[in-house]
Amino acid sequence: MSPHAAKSKSELFIPLTRPEVGLQELRAVARVLRSRWLTQGPEVEALEHEFACYVGASGSCAVSSCTAALHLALVALGVGPGDEVIVPSHTFIATVNAILYCGAKPRFADIAPETFCIDPGAIAAQITRRTACIIVVHQMGIPCDLRPIVELASRHQLPVVEDAACALGSEYSWNGYWEKIGKPHGDIACFSFHPRKVVSCGEGGVITCRDPQLLNKIRRLRQHGLISLPKPNTSSPCYNHAKVRELGYNYRLSDIAAAIARSQLSRLPQFLQRRRELAARYHNALEAIPGCRVLHLPYSARPNYQSYPLRITESSPMSRDQLILSLAEAGIESKPGIMNVHQVATYLAQEETHLPHSEAACNHTILLPLYPSMSHSQQRRVIRHLTQLLTETAHAQVNINRA
Repeated sequence: MSPHAAKSKSELFIPLTRPEVGLQELRAVARVLRSRWLTQGPEVEALEHEFACYVGASGSCAVSSCTAALHLALVALGVGPGDEVIVPSHTFIATVNAILYCGAKPRFADIAPETFCIDPGAIAAQITRRTACIIVVHQMGIPCDLRPIVELASRHQLPVVEDAACALGSEYSWNGYWEKIGKPHGDIACFSFHPRKVVSCGEGGVITCRDPQLLNKIRRLRQHGLISLPKPNTSSPCYNHAKVRELGYNYRLSDIAAAIARSQLSRLPQFLQRRRELAARYHNALEAIPGCRVLHLPYSARPNYQSYPLRITESSPMSRDQLILSLAEAGIESKPGIMNVHQVATYLAQEETHLPHSEAACNHTILLPLYPSMSHSQQRRVIRHLTQLLTETAHAQVNINRA
């Protein structure tokens, strides 16, 4: 095969996602390199201010990843050995690992099938005298039903941590007003800048808190527990004599990563508009295809469509896994739905767990390509292949049955 042919084939490939990086991000990195301040410094400070303003929080703390953010959130809340944390199993493993880092035990609650997020009604049954915290996950950027969860937690005097790794730009209807995830509505919200997310700088995360004192504690914990920190581009005589109040961690974000994140954050409204346009096109095109069930959300949720999940029903002429393989043969990347931690984490010493809605979502959901630079022709190709695979297989089965 000639190099030209190989290039043409790669250009036809449609990935599941693609980070939106370009000249603006290159200029941001160059700005940091010229400053010669590469670690946590003025770019991180600016990112924290801009992020807090965007989500409507009083402040924020940038860290090295959302996993670090979740760990710091639980440590700051005092979660430790012997405690239990209620959490959905239908989430990426990092959510649960943060609980285990603290020596605590996860107690899994099932999801609401229409949202892929933790079911408020399933949380109450998991509360015990050992419960120290509730973690909710805004899965795939879909806001969970926060109000009943926050009210339940308040009655039991339990803090709520929002795993908002995928949810930057998503909104929830609170008291009749659209408010951004991350305000926060619980006690702490944690975000990710991983390349699969709507805004990315490679790796990184941000934490917002309802309580400013809790946020200050998290800021100490991310940098070894140091009370006094050096200011960028200044000499700090007191730094060599800094006191350490508590055991901390090296969870800092670099200024290079922060500069990229700031560039991305400035373009977030355009990213969201495009993602929602693409999601609406999928919805309209796929709703009538046999064997598919598109996302139907409650009025209170306005997602960012970090991912586009499509349910493949039991009546579908092709299984979810067959669809993934057939799309791959056509040069279209897709993947199964979100994992269930209780099914994949073999190191968890758990009693037998059965979460029917979580298991159904994991087994019958396919994630389709969606990213702002995806063209209409690329999306039409995805829709055309899905339609052909499902409708032609359905017709073939009908003809076989008639014969």
